[in-house]
Amino acid sequence: VSKAMNPAKYLSVFNIGLQNTFVYRWNYFLRALFGLIPLAGTVFLWRAVFHERGGGLHGYDYGSMIYYYLLTLLVSNLVTPTEDEWQIAADIREGQINSFLTKPVSYLGYRLSIFLSGRLVYTVVTLPPIALIFLYYRHYIVLPDHAVIYVYACFSTLMAAFMQFFITYTLAMMAFWILEISTIVFIVYSFEYFLGGQMFPIDIMPQSVQAVMKWLPFYYELFCPIAIFTGRLRGPALFEGLVIQFGWLLVTLAAAHLMWKKGLGHYQAVAG
Repeated sequence: VSKAMNPAKYLSVFNIGLQNTFVYRWNYFLRALFGLIPLAGTVFLWRAVFHERGGGLHGYDYGSMIYYYLLTLLVSNLVTPTEDEWQIAADIREGQINSFLTKPVSYLGYRLSIFLSGRLVYTVVTLPPIALIFLYYRHYIVLPDHAVIYVYACFSTLMAAFMQFFITYTLAMMAFWILEISTIVFIVYSFEYFLGGQMFPIDIMPQSVQAVMKWLPFYYELFCPIAIFTGRLRGPALFEGLVIQFGWLLVTLAAAHLMWKKGLGHYQAVAG
């Protein structure tokens, strides 16, 4: 095993990440608590929509729609990076990455270890309020019939987490060229929010729009694992979805490596 790929090294980074992130546990808990406010608004909105329509909407009724938003809350907590892009950009801006250029440590591996430790702490801390919400809406919960669906959904969720991290990492690499990355980050996040299924389920869109969206990476950052778990993506469509998601995972990983390489070249050229 090469020194840069030594797993023990990244395990110690993971442990340090756990300790550092645990300091912010109350911050995370409050963030999760206030994150429930938009959910309450969503519940009232869809209640009004279904009451007005007096029927279903593309296979959703009021109960299944609420269940969908509960799952988006859970999955987004599991897979969405928190503050990672700002920390990476700060490392670049403040010259902290210089220490990684002289050590046999992969900066991507280092950041990935911190991301995973952060997700673990964030999930554990935010689980109690989310569990209470699930308990409150337990009548709407419909679990998969087959155990294999849990496996596919977990696999898809894992790929979604890595995809989101690699996209975040790639965006943060822009800090090699520009001082302030917030505009780019917010533009991409707006697309993720709208096209990733957080605002509404993608499968209530017209078929022609869905056909385009399933080839975009945003579809696989949140909607895909939820659609698998709820049985709305099944059979050949399920396997096609997993294959495309894996393809996007490889593309985002390659983009992360490429941006680091190009950014480092620019950084060293400027630094002389």
